[in-house]
Amino acid sequence: MATLGCVAAWIWAAHALWRTSVPSGLRLPHVDPRTLFTSSYLRRASSYERFLSVDQVLAEVALLVVLVIYARRGHRLMRESAAGRIGTGMMLGMLGFALVWLAEVPFGLASVWWERRHGVSHQGYPAYLLQSFLGLGGRFVFVSLALLVAMGLAGPLRRWWWVGAAPVFAALALLSTFLSIYLVPDTRPLRYPSTAGDVRTLAQAEGIPHTKAVVQQVSRYTTAPNAESVGFGSTRRVILWNTLLDGRFDRREIRVVIAHELGHLAHHHPLKRVGWLLLFLIPAAALVALLTRGRGGLSRPESVPVALLVFVVLQLLTQPLWNVVYRREEAEADWSALRATRDPEAAQSLFHQLATTSLSDPDPPTWSYVLDADHPTIVQRIAMVDAWEQLPKPR
Repeated sequence: MATLGCVAAWIWAAHALWRTSVPSGLRLPHVDPRTLFTSSYLRRASSYERFLSVDQVLAEVALLVVLVIYARRGHRLMRESAAGRIGTGMMLGMLGFALVWLAEVPFGLASVWWERRHGVSHQGYPAYLLQSFLGLGGRFVFVSLALLVAMGLAGPLRRWWWVGAAPVFAALALLSTFLSIYLVPDTRPLRYPSTAGDVRTLAQAEGIPHTKAVVQQVSRYTTAPNAESVGFGSTRRVILWNTLLDGRFDRREIRVVIAHELGHLAHHHPLKRVGWLLLFLIPAAALVALLTRGRGGLSRPESVPVALLVFVVLQLLTQPLWNVVYRREEAEADWSALRATRDPEAAQSLFHQLATTSLSDPDPPTWSYVLDADHPTIVQRIAMVDAWEQLPKPR
């Protein structure tokens, strides 16, 4: 009965997180990308994104090969460690991710080369390597903290360590979400009075007054425009890339972007992602506990390479499901932006511009969409604008 109760609570929580403000019966009309983009652009965008998708798949294959080998042989390295049970486990975890980084670097360099060739990126290869290496440091901190918690609990709790670890990980994710604005590099105050005024007006319309916006300086790395929303409560922020404010987009289009990001915050998407993470971690941690028993469980350091393999495989297998969640949130933010701005013409123009300035395929193949796409396609986003226009509006 206890198990059934837990399963029922999990399903109830997932259903609560799944709900959105987009009308449940909304049907998107068919939009032919050939009526919006030239055939030459569609061929170029398809070729561009196909290379990046294949490169990513190959990188994931390399990742799995390295982790499988490490899971089989990595425990032998603990003979050289005198750091104790948890310290040795943390060392094995960091070493595993260092090997993963080395395996993924060639594919990362290939993507930089491809983006530079198409004028989407300005990033140099040494800069990429440095940035990637610094990101490895962040991975080390995350892995070390996760293993400290998991192995610390696995000592007294044994095979039931995951019961305590999952909520601890979710609490740390919640703290990270709250502090995330302080972790974003190269941000500056928004110094465009008209844009700052639009932020205030739209934040009021979205029901989250006093939400601020900042600008992130990314133009030395990329020409692609973007924006994001982070935090909750007093740390809510909209982050506009300076490539969005370089003159290629007019004020109305930028207003739609701002309203979209405010929509994420108004509908509590950063907090919902923490909720989804907890729902993922509960069964994932339980499966890690089950599959590491052959090495003595996660209380023993020799099980760490196996735990890394299991966790990464679970991430890869569930990525299409995560993409479904992300696309649903993005669609809700688009809908929220349409309701706040009531400017479908600007929204359509924006989505067209976002595609052409990022060389994005407006209607990618199904396999790429399922595996990679964490946003609705450009065609789907324009179709939503058309659907919104067809609905009766309150007077």
